[in-house]
Amino acid sequence: MARERKFSKELLYSTTRDTLLNHGYDGFTFGKVAERLKVSRGTLYKYFENKEELITDYMVFEMERFLIELQKIDEYEGFQAQFEYLLEIILEDSEIHQIRGIAFEIPAINNKVSANIEQIKALHQDMYRYLQGFVDLGRNENRLKQTIPDSLILGFIFQTVDIPNHFGVPTAKWNASIKEVIRHGMFTEN
Repeated sequence: MARERKFSKELLYSTTRDTLLNHGYDGFTFGKVAERLKVSRGTLYKYFENKEELITDYMVFEMERFLIELQKIDEYEGFQAQFEYLLEIILEDSEIHQIRGIAFEIPAINNKVSANIEQIKALHQDMYRYLQGFVDLGRNENRLKQTIPDSLILGFIFQTVDIPNHFGVPTAKWNASIKEVIRHGMFTEN
């Protein structure tokens, strides 16, 4: 009898990520993940009842990982340095933001999935609460307009990063352009 090949949680999650990016939620199957891991589908069913459990477990992992990185923002002095750091960690893995959006499409088909979805929502709220200090600093330093709501500032930053680069603009130029639009808008001075 052949032994099942073992895989790490990190490998499982990176394979889950790649499968979601390539096939989306509807095209995501245990078969595709198992094939890439070189295991049987049954091996995945030993750990997860369905794809929703695996996907939401992965999303909880990603949100927790992002929050750990986000908390390092306090190591940077001043709003400008924090802004650079925030955009760096967001742009570092902009595809993750596409995947996070999938979380709200997943049906809560069992208790485990429901619990994961609630945890994702709570982590998302934690992220925005944590970023309130960033916004407050920007306002205190007169770097952010007082008239723009906090949620719009943060939403604009995160949604701008989600704009797909359909024309293959080199990453460095794309990222610099995103920063420029967020900082100064897209209109010339005239």
